[in-house]
Amino acid sequence: MLRQAAMTRHFTTDLDVSAEEQSAILQLAAAMKAAPGEHRERLRGATLGMIFQKSSTRTRVSFETGIGQLGGRGIFLSARDMQLGRGEPIRDTGAVLSRYVDLLMIRTYAHRDVQALAESSRVPVINGLDDVYHPCQVLADLLTIRERKGALQGVQLVYVGDGNNMAHSLMLGGGLAGLHVRIVSPREFAPNATVVLEAQDIAKTRGSRIELTDSIDGVEGADVVVTDTWASMGQEEEHQSRLRAFASYQVDEAMMARARPDAIFMHCLPAHRGEEVSEAVIDGPASVIYDEAENRLHAQKALMAWAIENS
Repeated sequence: MLRQAAMTRHFTTDLDVSAEEQSAILQLAAAMKAAPGEHRERLRGATLGMIFQKSSTRTRVSFETGIGQLGGRGIFLSARDMQLGRGEPIRDTGAVLSRYVDLLMIRTYAHRDVQALAESSRVPVINGLDDVYHPCQVLADLLTIRERKGALQGVQLVYVGDGNNMAHSLMLGGGLAGLHVRIVSPREFAPNATVVLEAQDIAKTRGSRIELTDSIDGVEGADVVVTDTWASMGQEEEHQSRLRAFASYQVDEAMMARARPDAIFMHCLPAHRGEEVSEAVIDGPASVIYDEAENRLHAQKALMAWAIENS
């Protein structure tokens, strides 16, 4: 195992890093993307344990590939194949696994499980997604916006849809980066009020704004338009009722016309084409969804290096 210092740096929410640290991670991600060969030994010998309680495509492949490209190895740990799936407390899992590996990533439902894992772990814990936050995705989103817009400070991002984990992390991580973030959602599906207040407090220190509205007029002037599925994993039985509630919130060509002429469209994927986004938009010239998906790899490589090297 790599040597760990006294203080372990976790990434359980977007705010586990400072604005300066977030910027440094994004800078490193850009450098790793531009010259991957220069970092192939950076985490030589490191082992990443990847705990999955939710299924995944991009999270698993990007983390496993990323640690390999840095000279380490990843171990896929499905909860149903672990003692965790048979009732072992997650704090016991964390205490044991962190004696074997150098880094843990968890993709799960309850945020309290991420917290419990971090509290019991000797090594950094990265939140690959939970029902409240999706901070790794937002790092990739910020990297993509920076590539396309040249900067983050002052860029207007508008998220249209459910006030879910993506909305929460976009407000927190975006606010930390100096983005203006506006959430457009039906009132009954607005983001968590506590998270909103936390994001607004952070944004004030960065000279940015966090706003909420239920009107699609909120898309006016957007530099970046983002959406996500209307029913997240675990909400499938609500699908039909959500279709009705979000019917007027589809990101289609008419909605994109409200944004700035050079606006880009983003989606964390997987997408339900014809529901939260039209085929014309997701496959159109404004869409950067595949660059965004690729940037999961680069952002997470930088995050893993930062977490280990600063712990």
